[in-house]
Amino acid sequence: MTTGYWLVVAVGGAIGSMGRAGISVWLPSVGAFPLTTFAVNLLGSFAIGLMWATLARIDASALWSAFVITGVLGGFTTFSSFSLETLQLFEQGAWQTALLYVALSLVTCVLGAGLGVGLVKLVG
Repeated sequence: MTTGYWLVVAVGGAIGSMGRAGISVWLPSVGAFPLTTFAVNLLGSFAIGLMWATLARIDASALWSAFVITGVLGGFTTFSSFSLETLQLFEQGAWQTALLYVALSLVTCVLGAGLGVGLVKLVG
């Protein structure tokens, strides 16, 4: 990997992380359910499907893919936070909320990625 690769990933990651922080201010969690992380994972899953299909369609360079997919969307999505919050819900005895969170996250995020890919196919 070249220096350029690492630079675009770092810049993209900073942009994605700032977007994630902005959403956490704009959309705080409600009750025990981690709504902020759920929303970011759902939006990020849609965006990664949309961008992957778009970048493939336009035959974008590896640097663009590194910037958008690895950098921006890697910095934006919060699967590690999702994992920790799920563990914490289990530790707090809120197993029903934890299971609901896992199930909703898995189903809707996979659907979000599929909708992103489908939208690109529909448009182009």
